[in-house]
Order: sequence, then structure tokens, then C-alpha cells
Amino acid sequence: HKPPLSFGTKHFFVARPRISRNPKMSETTIDCPSSSFFFGFIGAASALVFANLGAAYGTAKSGVGVASMGVMRPELVMRSIIPVVMAGVLGIYGLIIAVIIGSSIKEEAYPLFLGFAHLASGLSCGLSGLAAGMAIGIVGDAGVRAAAQQPKLFVGMILILIFAEALGLYGLIVAIILTTKTAKYTCNYTG
Repeated sequence: HKPPLSFGTKHFFVARPRISRNPKMSETTIDCPSSSFFFGFIGAASALVFANLGAAYGTAKSGVGVASMGVMRPELVMRSIIPVVMAGVLGIYGLIIAVIIGSSIKEEAYPLFLGFAHLASGLSCGLSGLAAGMAIGIVGDAGVRAAAQQPKLFVGMILILIFAEALGLYGLIVAIILTTKTAKYTCNYTG
């Protein structure tokens, strides 16, 4: 029996998962909605998509700076590729989390708790990668142009890029922690 919630003249019922103890086994079973798979797969997709958006933006934006700087100082092009490489690493972060989430989704036991944990994991990695890619792109574009005119700025540009890359690394660390969450239940699937 579900207690009704009253909003005006309409009554709504609170949906609670049904938890039952199996007397023959030592584990608890819970009704798991099939929507838990949706949240898990969206988490995997968002980790990869958002991290790759950040990597693509960072690569494109800093690549434009490298190309325009290379016209005047072609000998500095290889040294100025560093922002492009750092932006590309962000896509690898998203790929790692997407593979971990995708391999953690089990058809026989995937409660809503894990679906939400994997969604949060994918969003934390993906959106952190997007933010880091934007920072790397902007700093890389302006930094390589400025370092071509004043070589003393090169070390400062690298330090700024390292701190921008760290934003993506923070998201990766939190995402790994969230993907290691485990549920204490086995599932009885409901629609």
C-alpha cells in the first residue's frame, strides 16, 4: 500500500522499490526498473561525447594559433604543438570512463543506484573535459602566438596549460571513484 500525496484535488502515489529477503539465499533482491540501463548508457555516451567536444575545441583553437604563428616563425612549430597534444589527452579520459561504464553494465543485475552512479560518473568526466578543452584551446591559441614574439612567455604558457589539463584530470578521478560504486542488491526487473 502506497501513501497518497495530495496536490490540490489530485492524489499521487509515492513509488517505492519493493525489497524482499530471499529465505534460501543470503542476498536481498530489489525491483529494478529497466530505465537504469538508460541512465548507465547515457553516462557512458556523455563521458565520451563531452570529453571529445573539449578535445576537438582545444585542438582546433590552438591549432589555429600554431598555424598563424608558423607563418612567421616556422622553426617554433614543433615546440608549439604542446597545447594540441594536451587537448587530445582529454578525449582519452572520456574513452577510459566510457569503456569502464560500458563494461560495468550487466543485463542480469543493474539497479537504479548504479545507473545514477554511472550517469554522474560520465557527466563529471565529460563536462570536466569540455571545460578543460575550452581552457586549453584559448590559452594555447594566445600562448603560442605570444611565445613566438616573446620566448620568455613559453614556460608561463606551459604552466597555465598544465593547470587547465588538471581540470580534466579532476573529473577523471571523480568518475573513477563513482564507477567503483557497487550495489548490495540483486534485481527483479520491472517495466
